Amino acid sequence: MNTLQAIVLAIIEGITEFLPVSSTGHMIIASSFYGIAQDDFTKLFTIVIQLGAILSVLILYYKRFFQSFDFYFKLLVAFIPAVIFGLLFSKRIDALLENPVTVAISLLVGGIILLKVDDWFSNSEETEITYTKAVKIGLFQCLAMVPGVSRSGASIVGGMSQKLFRTSAAEFSFFLAVPTMLGATVKKCYDYYKDGYVLTHNQINILIIGNIVAFIVALLAIKSFIDFLSKRGFKLFGYYRIAAGLILLIIHYFIHPLTVI
Repeated sequence: MNTLQAIVLAIIEGITEFLPVSSTGHMIIASSFYGIAQDDFTKLFTIVIQLGAILSVLILYYKRFFQSFDFYFKLLVAFIPAVIFGLLFSKRIDALLENPVTVAISLLVGGIILLKVDDWFSNSEETEITYTKAVKIGLFQCLAMVPGVSRSGASIVGGMSQKLFRTSAAEFSFFLAVPTMLGATVKKCYDYYKDGYVLTHNQINILIIGNIVAFIVALLAIKSFIDFLSKRGFKLFGYYRIAAGLILLIIHYFIHPLTVI
């Protein structure tokens, strides 16, 4: 991976992390076009730079992170399912991270769901997060371990299924991303070193650049998404996911295979 490729992937991450379109899925697609998706450092990069994007939440919502200890306990409760599933299925997840076809199918199915989600949960008007709701949102978030599902999309839909208003569900999804991506980054770095890899000076610089770019772009994207979501809902994202999934499948099967496993 060179610096230009890192910047492109980081921009994609910053734009898509908080949209229900799957940031990991888009980075897999982009890295597959570059021909670097199979590289172990690329897999590390696509996880680690998500932390840079997620840290933008701390800047924009910093007051909310100091509101009460109850808030932290609810985040912890929602975070636990991801820890359990991540530890149990990390190897299988790594295998899926190499397959753009998995991403395409997930984009397609998720898009169909997003077309319907506003109608399914049209009466969702609550704003309070209870511990029971937090657990269920955390379970929904685990679906995003399949590339292309979208962590934010899964957790937002999970929140709406618990009668939360969509902007309240979206904001809790942002908060939940902080411990989730911090944990994922630590776990991925540990596995990388455990497998015998050592980061070079150039790779460290690429990770720093990627996180900075993702952080800046995400700052601009979060507020725009919340404003759009409150006014327009999910249907546009659903149409986008369906189109992206179909285009990717057409390219893979009729133009040039993208599978790199």
